[in-house]
Order: sequence, then C-alpha cells, then structure tokens
Amino acid sequence: MRNTFRRSRRRILALLGSAALALAGAIALPGTAQAANVLTNAGFESGSLSPWSCTGNLGSVVSSPVHTGSKALAGAVSSSDNAQCSQTVSVQPNTTYALTGWVRGSYVYLGVDGGASTWTSSPSTYSQLSVSFTTGASQTSAKIYVHGWYAQGTYYADDISLDGPGGGGGSDTQAPTAPTGLTSTGKTSSSVSLSWNASSDNVGVTGYDIYSGSSQVLTVSGTSATVSGLSPSTAYTFSVKARDAAGNTSAASNSVTVTTDAGGGGGTGFKQAAPYLYEGWGDPPSPTTVMSATGIKWFTMAFVLDSGGCTPSWDGQRPLTGGVDQTAINQIRSAGGDIVPSFGGWQGSKLGANCSSAGALAGALQKVIAAYGLKAIDMDIENTDEFENEAVQAKILTALKTVKANNPGLKTIVTFGTSTTGPTYYGNRLIEQAQSLGANIDVFTIMPFDFGGGSDMYGNTVNATEGLKNKLKSTFGWDDATAYSHIGISGMNGLSDQQETTTTAIWTQIRDWANAHHLARLAFWSVNRDRPCPGGGVAENCSGISQNNWQFTSITAGFTG
Repeated sequence: MRNTFRRSRRRILALLGSAALALAGAIALPGTAQAANVLTNAGFESGSLSPWSCTGNLGSVVSSPVHTGSKALAGAVSSSDNAQCSQTVSVQPNTTYALTGWVRGSYVYLGVDGGASTWTSSPSTYSQLSVSFTTGASQTSAKIYVHGWYAQGTYYADDISLDGPGGGGGSDTQAPTAPTGLTSTGKTSSSVSLSWNASSDNVGVTGYDIYSGSSQVLTVSGTSATVSGLSPSTAYTFSVKARDAAGNTSAASNSVTVTTDAGGGGGTGFKQAAPYLYEGWGDPPSPTTVMSATGIKWFTMAFVLDSGGCTPSWDGQRPLTGGVDQTAINQIRSAGGDIVPSFGGWQGSKLGANCSSAGALAGALQKVIAAYGLKAIDMDIENTDEFENEAVQAKILTALKTVKANNPGLKTIVTFGTSTTGPTYYGNRLIEQAQSLGANIDVFTIMPFDFGGGSDMYGNTVNATEGLKNKLKSTFGWDDATAYSHIGISGMNGLSDQQETTTTAIWTQIRDWANAHHLARLAFWSVNRDRPCPGGGVAENCSGISQNNWQFTSITAGFTG
C-alpha cells in the first residue's frame, strides 16, 4: 500500500528489536532437543524407500550420485508433481528440533509439514540445507519432507537428519489400517464435506490426514471433515490416511472425486473482509484485542519482501517464521481468524522485481504458502519496478498461475492503483495479461485513494470500481454479476497521503455499496491507523480524523459480499 511514513520503519524496527531482547529473559523458552537422529533410513542405505513415502510414486533409491555411503534418494519431478518424499516421526511437545539434509538439483526444499522449510538450487553438487522448528504444546508427531520443483528435473537427497528426542511412541512401528468407505456428504461452491469409517490400530488412532490429490489439506481427530476454500465448478479428488501417536501412517483410503457447485453469478465464491495489519511500525495493536472489539476475522499482513537472493521475509528483514509476524498470525488463528499475506507494496526490495524468473518467484511464494498453510495470497503490485513494468507484471501473473495450480483451493489476489474512472494504462495491461496468460486470478483489488480524487471519496471510489467492472467484462466476457464477484476495494482510512479524507460515514457507504454489488473483498490501510487523532495529519498510528478506536475495522467486519 502507498504511505509516506514507511520510510521510518527501519529505525522503529531497530528499537523494537532492542525491546524484544530486553524481554527475552521473561519468556518461558521451549526445550532444546538433544542430538539424536529420530529419522529411519535417513541415508537410504537400506536400498528401499520405507518408511519414506513419495507422491506420484516418483521417488526411488539410486546408487549415484550420493553424498555419503552407497545410496541416495532420487525424486523424478514432473510438470504436475514436485515428487515430495516424506516421513512422519514421533516427537515430544514444546521441543526444538534441528532438521538438516544434503540435496542436489534445481529448487530442492526441506521442511516440516505445516511449519518451517528452506530450499536451495544446487544442480551439479550436493549442498546442505538446515532448518529448525519447535513443536506445539501438544504435538506428538511431525511430518518431514523433501521435494523438488515442478518441471525442474530430478532432484537427489541424502543423509537427512532430525536431531532431537523421540516421542512417546516407544517401539510402536505398526501403522493403523487404512480408512474405508470414504464418501462425500455434501458440497457448496467452496467446500466439500467428507466422512469415512474409522481405522484400527494396535495402540490407537490419533488423527486423520485429508489429502486433495497429493497435497495434505486438513487434519482432524474424528471421522468427518469439511474442506473449505475451494474453487467453484472444480473437480477435486480426496483421500484419507490414519495416523497414530508414534507417527505411523496408514495406507490411503479409497479416493472420491467431487465437483464443487457453481459460484453465485459464475464468480469465485470467495468473500473476504481483511484490513491491513503491519508489524513494522505504527504501534501495532494486539490483533486479538481488535478482533474481540470488532468481530473482524481476517487480516492482510504486510509486507513480504525480498531479503536477498529471491528469499521471502517480512519487510525484507524480519524472519519469515519465528518472529513477531508469526506471533501475530498464531494469535489471530487461535482466536478463530486467519490471514492473507501481502507481497510487495509501494517501496522496498520486492520479490516480483528481484526474482530472476517466474519459476523462481513461484518458489519464493511457495515457501510462504508452505510455512503458513495459506488459503489466499495478495500481490500488491505498485510503483515503476512492478506495476509499470509489463515484463514484471507477466512474471508475477505466471508465478501466481503456478502456485494456484500447485495448491488446490488457494485464492490469488492482485492489488493495484487506479484512477477515479477505473484502471490506468498499466492496470488495463495487467488485466489483459492475466487473461492472455490464463492466470485465473480470483480477485482484482483497486486502491481508490492517492489518485487526486478530491472531496467525493465515495463517488470516486464507486466510479473507479465501475470502471474496473467494465474492463473485466470486456476482457473476460463476463456479465455484471461475475465481474463484481472478482473485484475488491482497498481504501485508506481517514486522511490519505494526498489529503483525501475518507470518514467513517463514507467508509460505511462504500461497504454498503460493496455488499449490494456482491464484491469479493474489502480492505483498508491500515488497522494500525484505525485510531483517532483529529488534526494529526498523515500518521502511522492514527487516522488524522475524529473517530472511535477500531471504527473502520468494525465497519469492514460488516462486509459480507
């Protein structure tokens, strides 16, 4: 998002870092694992894959090239399968583990399912990957994986190690029986409900992992589940595996293929009220305090940038996982909400501009998707390095197409500036490229502010949105309802950088108009500024106008589409 006061964030972050160090002594830290590899067949010297499991049957044990010993893993990546090989092990709760491995190939990943991961591109020699993670308070198993990248050729892995104490599974090596009778019990345009018969185990089944194709999408303790965040009129194939406390995983159940219902008006079926929350400056509020006061469920977390070498991190300098951003995300999810990360913004070192190719950018996006199990991502495309660069636009759209194809149900959002009458030349070009590339973008979000819009922010916002609707209709051949269902509005609460004023009354009008026209998304910049300071100008922690605390957020929470 555009803002003049982001320039001071690095100084503020330095102060925050000092404060964090001062508080560290008061925090109960997790236990640290004692060095002992808890993986089985970590060097593949047995000559077989067991107990590793590889998607698409694309894994094999080879004699060359190896890192040490006489065997290594080979993952024969295809254009539609990254040949992920995984092993589930028993772990202890609230314990830090160190995961390392030696890999060779283009874009090879090592990580823990639902947690941290790392990657490297080392086509001709083995290089070591290392990442640490801390188990949850009640976590008793962890799924370790290694995989390559789509259409990048075969990768190799060897000498994978998970250092730490084994869990409470003892000598239990018997897997549960496979679930049976998997069936669909209902569906909507964005969800599928499933049920199955319980598995049996010599000790006891602790959970069931639900897969869409080769991707694990959900874990439950019972024998039914609803998978949400899916696309309308789309066929999905589901299966289920049972898991016990020792991390033993059953064979897959029978598969069931379900086609979701059509979305209303042919749209995406996706609705999201998600104001921006930024941990980099502006006295970041407690997200749970805001949620409790307003009823908001989603936040757009800003901003994921490049920390060097096409490597994603928060603001280009805070760690992707384990820092203040993950703390906020954990708090939001614990309170029943969720987040969509925003990549890019007005300034900073951006992944879209700096990653060397669409494939490399897709790899960077995938790291964030995997780290947080995301349902949606937002690409905030601004300034001359991304928005006004047609080649970079194409790179971004191609990367979004790739990650959308590789993550069933993932929603993709692009956010960009606008004129008072609709998209500018570069906005029109972005939409046209999305169509020609088949990027299948779910939501085109405009930012109707900082466009010299004068005093009528409601009228100019409506006019800009109508202009976007007309462009989507002419480009994609949609009717009005379908075009509206692919549109988002992201405003700026209070006083904008160009002295435009959006009051709470105007924002309420905009929200009501967005509801009446069944738009897909409503956001604003930002929750940090959603506090009163009449006459305070453009500030990082208040709106510059008279209002109640979190009043814009409360209004936004009333967006239903």
